[in-house]
Amino acid sequence: MKSLRSISALGAFFVLAAVAISACGSGLQGNSVADVAGNPITTRAFNHWMYVAAKGQASQSPGQPVIVPSDPPNFSNCIAEVRKAIPSLKKTTDKQLQADCKQLFTSLSSQVMDFLVKTYWYQADATKMHLSVTDAQVQKAFDAAKKQAFSTDTQFQSLLTSTGQTLQDILFRVRRDQIYMKLIAKHPTTVTAAQIATYYQSHQSQFGTKEARDMRIVLTKTKAQAQAAKAALQSGSSWAEVAKKYSIDPTTKNKGGQLTGVTSGQQDAALNQAAFAAPVNKLTGPIQGQFGTYLFEVTKITPSTQKTLAQASATIKQTLTSQLQTSAQTAVDAHAKQDWLTQTQCRALYAMADCKGYKAPKATATAPATSTPAPASSTTATATTTTTSK
Repeated sequence: MKSLRSISALGAFFVLAAVAISACGSGLQGNSVADVAGNPITTRAFNHWMYVAAKGQASQSPGQPVIVPSDPPNFSNCIAEVRKAIPSLKKTTDKQLQADCKQLFTSLSSQVMDFLVKTYWYQADATKMHLSVTDAQVQKAFDAAKKQAFSTDTQFQSLLTSTGQTLQDILFRVRRDQIYMKLIAKHPTTVTAAQIATYYQSHQSQFGTKEARDMRIVLTKTKAQAQAAKAALQSGSSWAEVAKKYSIDPTTKNKGGQLTGVTSGQQDAALNQAAFAAPVNKLTGPIQGQFGTYLFEVTKITPSTQKTLAQASATIKQTLTSQLQTSAQTAVDAHAKQDWLTQTQCRALYAMADCKGYKAPKATATAPATSTPAPASSTTATATTTTTSK
């Protein structure tokens, strides 16, 4: 599989995209798996990223061989790989192995295609908006990410080996990530003080705690039983003894009647009203409730709390920033899809949601979770992982 690690077919991508953005798609050419506005995604490039994805999936189960299901619809190469990697399957028919290869192909292909197609889309939109990322900017971002994530070059090389990537792949990801961030930056992602204040006023309950009370209770079926339980407590019997003997509440019966951290509204309405009006350490009852008759004693009161706007601002800003970033990402993807979906043609065997005329297949069993070659959400993560997908 080492030949699949060559990424030269993708090396000229950013030049091709810039030249062909305004051109109409000329149809699928040669052995390409897809074409975006005249820019082909070659089978060689697709197979390489399928190898990266397969390596990622295999890494989730140590000892599992790397199988690349990259020759649909017959999957003859995949079948040969399986037989070579797992000799114990020698009695398994080619038809069975073909079905397994097809399932693996399905679980990986749409994610790989999404990664590659959207890369073209982002570059195309960036070019239309006169946004560019230079080689120097890519190298600077990569160097910073590498320095932060790896203390030695050996560790970085180990990443490449374990994920099946090349240095060019990582740089490809970084460039994609930098372009995507520039597209994101075209949308509002800065949170204002007014927005923080508005959020605080409408979500104050998120930044405080209700008054809470610890209490002991005995719940009985009748008022007479409650009176007997109360007399026993007043005569010196312990709450543990009395609760065990008289209470019908399964939660507290064997715990001395203890309830902790009770906030208003959590208990029977009659008990709630009486308990939140009672002082500490006063035996109260009998109180007739929905489920029986209560005795109770409040043992501790924890006052309510409320953060000020100043105290809550940092948390609110983080929340709103995340919301704006998510909105920006959604807008970028929606804009790219609107511009380029109709010019994205895919071979039937590789078709997915980002392809013109795609029709989703009928629902089938859920595919296993996989590791994909899609970009990470930040330059640093891009240099250190192969499993994040947008």
